[in-house]
Order: sequence, then structure tokens, then C-alpha cells
Amino acid sequence: MKLLLAAFLLCLALTLNNGAPANPHGLSALGNDHGHPHGGPPGNDHGHSHGGPPGNDHGHPHGGPPGNDHGHPHGGPPGNDHGNPHCPNDKQDHHGPDRCDGVEFNAITPDEKGTTLFFLDNFMWMGFHGPAHFANESFEELDDIHHIGHVDAAFRMHDEENADDHDHIYFFLDEKVFSYYNHTMEAGYPKNIQEDFPGVPNHLDAAVECPKGECPANSVLFFKGHDVYTYDITTKTVKMKTWAHLPACTSAFRWNEHYYCFNKNNFSRFDPQTGDIAPGNYPKDARNYFMRCPNFGHGHGNKVPKCSDIKLDAITTDDTGKTYAFIGNQYLRMDTNRDGLHNFPITRQWNETINGVDAVFSYDGKLYMIKDNQVYIYKSAVPYKLIAGYPKTLKEELGIEGHVDAAFVCNGEHFVHVIQGDKMVKIDLMATPRAVSDAIPLSMSGIDAGLCSSEGVTVYKGSTFYKFASPLIFAASRMVPRPNPITSAMMVCED
Repeated sequence: MKLLLAAFLLCLALTLNNGAPANPHGLSALGNDHGHPHGGPPGNDHGHSHGGPPGNDHGHPHGGPPGNDHGHPHGGPPGNDHGNPHCPNDKQDHHGPDRCDGVEFNAITPDEKGTTLFFLDNFMWMGFHGPAHFANESFEELDDIHHIGHVDAAFRMHDEENADDHDHIYFFLDEKVFSYYNHTMEAGYPKNIQEDFPGVPNHLDAAVECPKGECPANSVLFFKGHDVYTYDITTKTVKMKTWAHLPACTSAFRWNEHYYCFNKNNFSRFDPQTGDIAPGNYPKDARNYFMRCPNFGHGHGNKVPKCSDIKLDAITTDDTGKTYAFIGNQYLRMDTNRDGLHNFPITRQWNETINGVDAVFSYDGKLYMIKDNQVYIYKSAVPYKLIAGYPKTLKEELGIEGHVDAAFVCNGEHFVHVIQGDKMVKIDLMATPRAVSDAIPLSMSGIDAGLCSSEGVTVYKGSTFYKFASPLIFAASRMVPRPNPITSAMMVCED
């Protein structure tokens, strides 16, 4: 958790030290796959031709983290993945294609470790920057034995209920499908596509996984021209739609709950259930977002933050295990480190919370977001919809008044612990009207955020954090324990 928090705070500091007036909310992403701290793929909309990650809005002209809309002026595509973190660009250093020339990828997919793979003919790029390699150097069977000059489509399976298939990588060529795990082809492959995916046509153009919550069920979207075949992994049934409003995808990619359709050297972000293109100036040039290229959307000179400048506003884990941290008007999914740690504007998911949050807690499939004297309650599922009738006042919803510094609910409990200054109250969320306990004086004040997990209670105060075995021990403690300072040994910051 400490390392994940470190990643988020580095992104925040990039804005604090290098933010531009035209992009007051920008944060740069950390990148993915062992990536460099100055980049990240898109997911922002309304970005300039050289910046703001797609999926986000009002991007600065030099890029930003993927999925974020207010990208930092020095942001860009995600990390270096296995290459030199100071590599200035993606220019090819040996004989092979140069993706900075504006190529049309045959397929894009993450592998089981989260490294994004880009395929073109018999070449492959591992990660968002670095040179091309022969694909059969990593996938031995992609060679002349099977007469594979390229792959038509690829995706990473999402099926957590089936451990034998989850996170396996599928490649498609003509009428055949290949299944890999840890870059090793499974026994019995290749197969005819219809053996594994009945009803799915041959000679595909693209494929992308769509987990339950983002689609009605765990699914795979297969693209052939403007026709889209949604394959239900559990029922093994297919529904075909025609999305004439979406460019014909020659490759497709899911990244941090965002979906991208690539056509030539451009891409569009789209809704996986309707095919609707996200707001913004799409299509966009992939060279500004998914790779490091000369004269395309990158800057330099980001500063490492001081460890003493760190301050969380809120942190919570919802019922599905997604952990969110909030700083200012940005948030970070802290449980997606495998596929890249990136920050986003809070309004990207929770449209009404335009001024940030004071505290956030999760309970009964819902996310409670507190700002000033207002409580916003959202469903904990994509898309995050505000419950009808909200926001309500603190008094109406929780039976309390005054500023809230932090709030948390422990696993399996129906009480929310609310910290206000140097006092804490416990509120029964099953009682109507709410039952509020007497305020318990705490041994410390100035708490910024709190989280309860199986490891106990962690409270954050500025650039330090404190751990307690349980809420009871936290409340009963009469002495402030020794703080744990955030140092350069546990995150990227200057002591």
C-alpha cells in the first residue's frame, strides 16, 4: 500500500512543481510495467493534439496520464516497461519498424504481468516505449512453423472464476486461435477459433476483454469491419451488433476501465456496450499518448516531490476490493498497479464532486463521499451513478454536523467511524434515524484520512501515518504512537 501511495503522490507533485495555468488540475501518470515516472497512456478527452490523455478533458498540449483529462504539461505515455527510463524517444535502434512513423498495429494486449504488447507484422513492442523485437523471441511458436507472419487480434482473458483460463493471452490468425500463459503456448493449440469461441467468425480485425461491471457479463468483444461480436465467456453465446459510428478497429485495447479502438495510427475511446465514442476531439494520434516519439507530446524536467509535502484527503476500499485514494480534485485506483498506476480527476467517475472530498467511506455496495456539509452517495459499480435524492446534508444522512476530517467502515461492520478534529463518533448505518454514539476524545488531532482493513486501522496525518490494530485500540489509545514518516526509502520523494 505504501508503494502504491508513493506512486500517486509522485504524480501529484509533478503538478505542484510544474503545473501550467492552462491546465490547473493536471497530474502526470507514473506509467506502467516498471515504467518511468513521466508518462502514461490516455483516457482523457478534449486534449490538444500533443497532450492531455484521452478520456480526460482539457488536456495540456504536452500530454498526461492515461484516462486523465487534465494532464500535466510534462506527462505522456506510460512508463518505459523494461527499457532505459531515460530513453528520450521511441526511435528504432535496429532494423525493424519504427512506430513513431505512424503505423497501424495488428493487435494490442497486456500480458499476464501487465506489460502492454503492440504487434505489427512479425514484430512486437513490449511496453509504451522501446524498440521493436521479433515476436517469436517472446512467443516461440509465432514463427514459420505455424506460418505466422502477423496476428489478426489479441486479448488477455478476464475470467477470475476459471483459474485455468484467467490472464491467459489469446492470439488469432485467420481461422486459428493460440493460447499462451507466461509466454508459453498451451498444449492442444492452435485450435480452430470456433472450438474455443463458437459463433465467432474467422479473419478477425481486433479483440478486447470486457469484465463484468463494464459489460453485463465477463465478455470478449470481437471486431470484424464495423460488426462487433460480444462473446459471453460463461454461456458461450454471441450477440452481433453493427457499430457504423465507430471507426473499423484494426486493434483494440482496454486500459484502466477505458476502451480504445485503433485505426491506422489514430485511436478513439469508446463505450464497450454501445460503441459510442467518448466526448472529445476523436480520433487522436496514438503517438501523442501510447509511445514516446520526437515532437509528439512529451516534456521533461519534472521534479521529485518533498516527502514533507504529502497530504491525503481520503482513502477507501469498496466492497469489490477497489481501493481509491483522493488528493485535491484527483483520485487514484491503488489496486491496479499491475496494469499501471495513474491518477484521474474525481469528476471522471463522480461527476457531481467538483470541489474534491473531505472524507470517503464504503458500505453496502455504495460509496459515501463527504464534502463540507454535503453527503453524495454513489453505486460502487461502473458507471458510478449518484443515488436519486442526493446530495443530502450531513445532518439528514448521518445525524451529525460540522467538518468531517476522515471516515472509515471496517469489513463486515455496519458502523462508520467519523473523525472530527480530536474526537471520533460511531454511527449505525442500519438505524433510521441514525444512531450516533457519544464522541470519544482521541489522543491526536489533525487527521487527514483513515482506512480500516484486515490489517487494522491506518490514519494519515500530513506526511506521516499511524497504524492501530483496531478501531477500539485507536480510540482507547491515550498516547500518540510514534509516527511512521514517509521517506525516500518507501516512495519516490526527497527527504
